[in-house]
This record gives sequence, structure tokens and C-alpha cells, in this order.
Amino acid sequence: MKQFVVLLIFGFSLGLSYGQEYQVISPQGDLELQISVKEEIAYSVLKKGQVVMQDNKAALQLEDKTLGQNPKIKATKTTHAKVQNAPMVPLKFSMLEYEYNGIIIEFREDFSLEFRVFNEGLAYRFITDVKGDVEVVSEIFDVHLVDEFTAHLQQTPSFKTSYEYPYTHLKTSAFKDGNKMSTLPVLLESDVVNILISESDLSDYPAMFLNTEKTNALSGVFPLYPLEFGADGDRSVKILKEAKYIAKTSGKRNFPWRYFQITTKDADILTNTLTTKLATPNTLKNTDWLKPGQVSWEWWNGASPYNVDFKAGFNEETYKYFIDFAASFDIPYIIMDEGWAKTTTDPYTPNPEIDLFALIAYAKERDVKIVLWLTWLTVEKNFELFEKFQDWGIAGVKIDFMDRSDQWMVNFYERVAAEAAKHELFVDFHGSFKPAGLEIKYPNVLSYEGVLGLEQMERATTENSLYLPFMRNAVGPMDFTPGAMINMQPEVYYSRRPNSAGLGTRAYQMALFVVFESGLQMLADNPTNYFREKECTNFITQVPTTWDETVVLDAKIGEYVVIAKRKGNTWYTGAITNGVEDTRQFEINLDFLNAEALYEMTSFEDGINAGRQGMDYKKNGGTVKNEESLTITLVRNGGWAAVFKPKAQ
Repeated sequence: MKQFVVLLIFGFSLGLSYGQEYQVISPQGDLELQISVKEEIAYSVLKKGQVVMQDNKAALQLEDKTLGQNPKIKATKTTHAKVQNAPMVPLKFSMLEYEYNGIIIEFREDFSLEFRVFNEGLAYRFITDVKGDVEVVSEIFDVHLVDEFTAHLQQTPSFKTSYEYPYTHLKTSAFKDGNKMSTLPVLLESDVVNILISESDLSDYPAMFLNTEKTNALSGVFPLYPLEFGADGDRSVKILKEAKYIAKTSGKRNFPWRYFQITTKDADILTNTLTTKLATPNTLKNTDWLKPGQVSWEWWNGASPYNVDFKAGFNEETYKYFIDFAASFDIPYIIMDEGWAKTTTDPYTPNPEIDLFALIAYAKERDVKIVLWLTWLTVEKNFELFEKFQDWGIAGVKIDFMDRSDQWMVNFYERVAAEAAKHELFVDFHGSFKPAGLEIKYPNVLSYEGVLGLEQMERATTENSLYLPFMRNAVGPMDFTPGAMINMQPEVYYSRRPNSAGLGTRAYQMALFVVFESGLQMLADNPTNYFREKECTNFITQVPTTWDETVVLDAKIGEYVVIAKRKGNTWYTGAITNGVEDTRQFEINLDFLNAEALYEMTSFEDGINAGRQGMDYKKNGGTVKNEESLTITLVRNGGWAAVFKPKAQ
């Protein structure tokens, strides 16, 4: 990420003091932060003059003291910054231009608290200046809402989680002790304002979860640091003993950002970039080798091509078929998932039915590269595999089953990212927590799962997936693995490998490639199905994985999304809806198109029978201008997808 920052120090004050009030207002003036330093550090947030959160608490409890308890102010700095940066893997915008107003409050107890107020939200972090290491026993993150919200949560009964639970939706007035804690992000919705809560620049520290202890309130909770492990099969370990602290870390450091995106429009959530803005910028000196793109995936469909003259399975001929498919549609990668190796514990011995090196060479001849799947435990025990895989000509790794986000595991992610980058390998984390800035610091981290995705079959309902653009995908890349060519409405849904099926219509599945964001975007289905459905495949495989511009045309949390994205001079649109209404109609204004150009449009819409037979779709075409509008109709659990290419003059 190339970054240009102009930072201005507005004021500086010295002298010890107690009981102070501070105010920071967003550059546009409609978001206000009020900070009170007395016995505790508290802050309130106002949107357009209306209090949204009041007397939120922030503190950091160390082994011998609590930073933020009876604090004494040493100095304050107020800042303003204008920033331009270009993310290495742009999922929404190829250039981010923004500004913020901020304050850094320095305390006598060797710590500071930094706040930044953007037009779209605010963030804060602790900065410590303590000699040696410190043990962080807990962090106080208390949010007090003034009014009732609907909280959209991914609740989990334990810290051992792969972030794959369906969302639950609770009134904050009903919050009470005993509710399951939630992963981040959390989305709070009201008739007046929406608040998206997440974190960024997560490093050498556990991920934060949120719990509920009282009405209209949320509190941060964290997994303890694991001290001893025991065997637990081939994919993970058991935690046998935990420390009394959540992190042991350097006393001189910046802690993770806690951020709130605050919007009055549902559509604005879809363009959230606070994770990127707050993350450590790209640390890689050379990224010329890094190529985001699509990837064909054999696991979801059981490696089961048909109408072929070889026995299908996790064998050499099947993988050649996947490579040929990828080459036919200019897909740069294929994944060899579980089954490519003789065992899950040995990353150096392929399945005896596979000549891996012959496949690598076969793929290279066709301008296709191979990605290999591994368990995190095997990676940890064989860290030299990154160098070996580079020598073999492997493009990247898919690492699975972490299922934890304590400090040790967070550090594992970063060690993997750094070592993989050293050997010019990209990473796709599965069985993972949500993105929290590592993908900006190490842009070779192209995607994370951490989502209830298509591989979960009947659990991957459109009702749940319609929240993903507003929550999970709003904080970073998401490996949902779309692309089902067998499409069913919920009342008739049945799916078993090798005939894996997706909920929703064909047009819905196609639209996901535009709506969902991932630097490594999977095509989950069987190549045979893609060959049979060639006109759909031709569209899907031309959809980029990185974008120059994003425009939200219409959106309502959990119900529908209509979005347009630009790559170069070409625009793509995607629309998806849940199953609440039999049909939904949208008027799309094409004013996002260049006024000087004429565009050739190709679109895919729900067929007349798609409400019953999910595979029914209709392809349309025509010529359009930016002064025109389109009326589109989506059936229940349906979609609409289109590409607009400038017509040669």
C-alpha cells in the first residue's frame, strides 16, 4: 500500500492535571466525540447532535496496575491528517482519500490514549511506554447505548470457534447476563443510526469478542493466553492450561484499534474501509509477484467431474481436468485441497495417485498455478515448507482449522504471513477469525474464511448471507466460495457431494461474484457443470477480484444489496435479495457510467420460473448510456448481475 499522509499538530499542552473534558469533531462536522478524564476514562459519541453512545469506558488492566484508573494527564496533542493511500489488494477502491481529526492524551502512568474521528466513524487505541514486557490481564471495552438497537451478532459458546455460526438478531434492551458472547464485527441497527464495531491492527494480542451484561450495553472479552497443549488429532491441539492474562507483550507498543463505523444510511456500511485506514501499511518491499485472482476448487464438489473418460477423484487425471478448465477460462489458480497429500501430517509426500511435480509442470504450460491446502498444525511443525513450496513452484497455501484467536494464534497468522511472503507465496486462511488488518500489513494474505459460507450447504441460507456485505465482508476479504451451478429454493433443497447445490437462484450465485469481496475468489462447483453452463461461466470468470471504485445503488441491512463496481473502464453490477418477498423490483440509475461513453450491457436475471426452479435464468443484452435507468426484478432468494463495457467509437 502506497501511502501519503499530511499530519498537522494543532495544539500541545503540558502539565499534570485531573478531571478534564475534550471534544473532537469529524472533518465534516456531524460526528462528535466527547472525552472525560476523571476517576475513569469515558467517552460519548454524538451523530448530528444526537447522543448515540454515552460514557463508554476504556482501560487496560496490567498485572500490577490499571491504565485508565485514576489517570493523571501529562500532555495532550490535537491532530488533523489528510491521507492518500493505494491498497495493494483493493477490494473497494484503488485509492483511498480521507482525513481525520484526532487527539492523543498522554498520561503520567506511561501510557497514552489516541482517538481519531473520521467522517464515517471513530477509533481509539492504547499506546504504552513501559520498560520490558507487560502482562495484560484484561482490557475494559464498555459500550453504553442511549437507545435500543437491534444487535446483529455471530454468537459463540466458547473462544474455540471458526466464526461460522449463523447470525442472531437481538434487541439490546433484552441483553442480560447469560447471553452468548459474539465474535466481531457486531452491527447495531436502529431507525436513526447504525453502528458497526470491529478492530484493526491486531498484532501480538488476542482478538476481541463482545458480551452482554446489562441492558443496552456491550463489553469486550478476550481469550486467555494458552500455556500448555495436548494432542487432539491431526488438525489441532487441546489447550491444557491457560495463563491468568490475555497477553504478554512488549511494554512499548501500540495496541489494536477499536473502531465504530457510524452511519445513517445502510448503504454506507458496504463501503466501510476503516479496517484498512487503521491498519499498519504494507511492509513488503516487493509485491510484483503477488497476483490476486480466481481459483478453481475441487473439495466442495468432491473432485467429481463426469462425462469424462477417466475415473474421477483425488487423482492426477482429475487435477489435469481442473487445470484444463482453469486454462480454458483464464483462471490463474487451482486449489488442491485435502486429499492431495498422502497424509494430513506430511506436507512433502503427495498422494501416491498424484505426480505433483508433473501436475505443476502441466499447469505451468497452461499458465495456471497450484495452491496447496494444509492444516495449521502441520504448518507449525514444518515451517520450512514455505521455502520448499517456492522451490516446487507453488503459488500459495490454504491453511485450515485454526479455530482460535488467542494471542498465540494471532501471532501464528503473522508468522505465516511473513514467512510466506519471504518465499513469494500468498495465503488463504480457513477455519479462521475475521480480518483485522494483517491483510494490509502483509498483502499476500489474500483472504480469510471466518464465515458461514457455501461449503456449509443448507446452513448457508440467503437470509444469513444477506447480512454478510453489512458485517463480515464490511471488515475485510471473505472466502465464501460462491459459484454453485445447481441452484435450489429452500423448500426443495437437497445437496450431497458429488451433486453439491447452492441455495438461491442461478442469478443470485452469479451476482455474488460482484457483491462479495475476496482477493482470492473461488469457483466452488464442478468444472463439468461450468462447461455445461458456459454462458454463465463466461460471465463469472471475467469478474475481477480487485476494484477501482464501488458505488452502492441500494441496500437494506439483511434484505437486499444492489451494487456497482468499476475495474478500469468496465463496470459490473450485482444485486441479491433474501426470501421474504416473492419479488423485489429496483430502479437502477446508470449515472455511475461515464457520460462520454456508450456501453454494451450483458445481464443475467432471474427467469420467469426462478421462484420455483432456481436454475431458471435469462440472459439479456443491449446498449446503454449513463443518462438511462434500468428496472430489474429479483425473485425470492434471487439475483441480477451485469457487465457494462465501453463500446468502441
